[in-house]
Amino acid sequence: MKILLLGQHGQVSQELQLCLAGQAELVVRGRDQLDLGQPEQIRQLVRALRPELIINAAAHTAVDQAESEPELAFAINAMAPEVLAQEAAALDVPLIHYSTDYVFDGDKPTPYIEADEPNPLGVYGRSKLAGEQAIQAVGGAHLILRTSWVYSLHGRNFLLTMQRLLQERDALKVVADQIGAPTWAGSIAAATAELIGHWRSGQAGPWGTYHLTGQGETSWFGFASAIAEQLRTQGKATAQLEAIPSSAYPTPAQRPLNSRLDCSRLQRDWHIQLPDWHDALLECLANPR
Repeated sequence: MKILLLGQHGQVSQELQLCLAGQAELVVRGRDQLDLGQPEQIRQLVRALRPELIINAAAHTAVDQAESEPELAFAINAMAPEVLAQEAAALDVPLIHYSTDYVFDGDKPTPYIEADEPNPLGVYGRSKLAGEQAIQAVGGAHLILRTSWVYSLHGRNFLLTMQRLLQERDALKVVADQIGAPTWAGSIAAATAELIGHWRSGQAGPWGTYHLTGQGETSWFGFASAIAEQLRTQGKATAQLEAIPSSAYPTPAQRPLNSRLDCSRLQRDWHIQLPDWHDALLECLANPR
């Protein structure tokens, strides 16, 4: 099976390349080979390759930067997925696309389900929602997987930033009133491989939009505390952590206070559930690659 995977150097894509190695003919493209802001480049690539599955792990994920470059964010997060969906439908092949908790405003007191009305707070969330809606409008076979707080041992993410700052500073302030589920890119990749396996074996659930995050919940402060704990088990000194409200750490883009996503639909329809977020963190740290 030939799979076109976009987002070569992204966290999820790098883990997918490991998970799917040897299981399929992977054709991987990154920003150096493909400009996602150019629809014709995307069309030409898909039509030349004629893949049996397209995985879009590429995105404009710089949340604050998106506020100052909305056209680029919408080109990558909305227009490119629409073109991919159109080309996938023309080939009659599925598209797997990743989205985000940022399509919601975070005002709901309980975890969000897929049927909840989106209301993004910033450009990043609006562009990702537009991408979702464009894929849904095309109507081909697709999976939109909304996830949250993605981290890994490569790229730029909260885990690596905290590991560095916790060892560089004496004290560190971390937001404690934003609640969600840290999700290891390796868990996302493993679940994606499992979804592909179900589809190929004729045991696929319904196509559509699903939530895919680590189980459980914590705050950014709680996540930082777990990272600090692991550093200390290695005999490394860490900064003193202080919990602060979001109002004490203003950013160009507003973040949702509640990023919790209910993942029960994916478990019910596809029999897939990610590990507890803390267990996944330990597995990530124990398996550098």
